[in-house]
Amino acid sequence: MKKLFSLIVLILLNCTSNNTQLPQLNTHDFKHHIDKFNTMETEGVVNFIPNSESWKWLQKNIPFFECPDKDFEEIYYFRWWTLRKHIKQTDDGFVYSEFITPMGHAGKHNTISCAFGHHAMESRWLKDRTYLNEYSTFWVRKNNRGPQKHFHSYSGWFADALYQKYLVDGNREFIVDLLPELINDFEQWDKEKSLPNGLYWQYDVRDGMEESISGSRKFKNGRPTISSYMYANATAISKIATMIGKDDIATTFADKANKIKAKIHNQLWDEDAQFYKVQFENGELSDAREEIGFVPWYYNIPKPEQTTAWLQIRDEEGFKAPFGLTTAEQRHPAFRTHGTGTCEWDGAVWPFATSQTLTGLANLLNNYDQSTMTKQDYFDALKTYAKMHKKRGLPHIGEYMDETTGEWLKGDNPRSQYYNHSTFCDLVISGLVGLRPRADETVEINPLVPDNTWEWFALHNVSYHGKNLTIIWDKTGKKYGIGKGLFLFVDGKFEGKKSSLTKLALSLN
Repeated sequence: MKKLFSLIVLILLNCTSNNTQLPQLNTHDFKHHIDKFNTMETEGVVNFIPNSESWKWLQKNIPFFECPDKDFEEIYYFRWWTLRKHIKQTDDGFVYSEFITPMGHAGKHNTISCAFGHHAMESRWLKDRTYLNEYSTFWVRKNNRGPQKHFHSYSGWFADALYQKYLVDGNREFIVDLLPELINDFEQWDKEKSLPNGLYWQYDVRDGMEESISGSRKFKNGRPTISSYMYANATAISKIATMIGKDDIATTFADKANKIKAKIHNQLWDEDAQFYKVQFENGELSDAREEIGFVPWYYNIPKPEQTTAWLQIRDEEGFKAPFGLTTAEQRHPAFRTHGTGTCEWDGAVWPFATSQTLTGLANLLNNYDQSTMTKQDYFDALKTYAKMHKKRGLPHIGEYMDETTGEWLKGDNPRSQYYNHSTFCDLVISGLVGLRPRADETVEINPLVPDNTWEWFALHNVSYHGKNLTIIWDKTGKKYGIGKGLFLFVDGKFEGKKSSLTKLALSLN
């Protein structure tokens, strides 16, 4: 009888009334961040949304986030503030720039395709999807109804990024309409970059990763990057085709994806080094572990037993450095030998690669049954990433950084200012807070905030599948006044909770 009574009490303590009200979260509490950013510059380049309109625009478009670590919180808003700077209105619709200043190697409207996947992953959380929709069609339809000439100047995960966008906005019509272009794009890449062994090659400069230890501007090396991108794009095409009953296309591209995946497993995995590596033309693998070896986890390609590779991000002879994850293992004799301050991917910290690695780590923690890595690993790496967003004590995002001093290696070169070449907010939303986008009508939340770190956080005004979500964690119940636990509100209505930072999944129907 005592056990039954104790069980009833426990259930009552962990229940929350359906009358639980969404606490008042005042978005104006975050305006001071934007006011500060606006005072940091004279605004030499003005695109669609000037600084003077930035708060008004952000207030309408972004999910709001708060946490006890105000330095971390500041960088979240700084990254939205900088992303907004790159949105340009053109006669071809809205586009995004990568460099805030004009670049000689850019194409029309100063666009560069290299970081499209990052732009899409970040922008999929904006309420107004017009910007990303028009930017997407710009690449494949706005050159005499065909792709831009410079679209394939850099490898990328275009189809997969658009499918990831669909998982957030649920806009089936948009992505299905682009299916013919996505198929044509895959087939063009297949003609340009396929190798006889079933992998894909790329010069490191055309991967956006020039001057790497294993790279080349001459030899056709098989790389974990473009090979993984092609797997992901084939998988996305298969899933889109399935939506509209195109079973023949779905089967064909699922088969392509499976074959690429097998080739990545069999040919790019170094069993001795326990790492994915670049394969040279002679069939040998590079002797260097490079951060691109984590890219397969961005797409859930590796096998469960290959998670030992991730131990390298804890290793100070591997990728762990005071100011972030290095692009090559620090123990390698060629680490940081390719010229400081030029464009080196031989060890310096790059936000582009950090974004890929942390997305892969979030996938590992969510999608694999493993014990190699923990929430603490993700939390620590993301906080270090936030810490690197500083220059002379003020928020900054540039091209790449010295791993030990925190110095941005392009210095005051204008091209490096507000460099739009990575994600951060998506890593907070889908990784740290743990809103995992899905194709079905289920909201899945799996926070990667470790126990005994933050006692509270909130993510508010999240546009997801046509609904407005609020996610709240309150360990003590004192911060938000609605009780203890992890809470989900949908369109302002309480839908469910967990008493601890564990997975919460609820139907939107």
